Amino acid sequence: MRDTLFAALVRCADNSLQPKARRFLAGLSCDELQFIAEFLGACILEPAQNNSSSRTQLAQCVAEFQRFRGWCCARSDADRDHKMILLLEYLCCSGVRGLRLCSPGAGYAAAS
Repeated sequence: MRDTLFAALVRCADNSLQPKARRFLAGLSCDELQFIAEFLGACILEPAQNNSSSRTQLAQCVAEFQRFRGWCCARSDADRDHKMILLLEYLCCSGVRGLRLCSPGAGYAAAS
């Protein structure tokens, strides 16, 4: 499963940034790759009306995703924060910053 997640996330990166994304993703666990994939899947299923490209906007969307996913009870604060940082780094190093991010709370409850 890890190889499949890895390959899919590399393909999500802009073509010119795929080598950088590949290097970044190579060091992640299956659980970390799955978290990134779940976020991207939620964004595809529930796109917002406007694009979010700043790191601050991305962080707000990731925090909203975690809140509605139920992470406050399922994971430690350290694990939650760690995965948020990894996701933000992936979004920035892969060129996925212009992704049409989910509206706050839209569809996340169903994904938890």
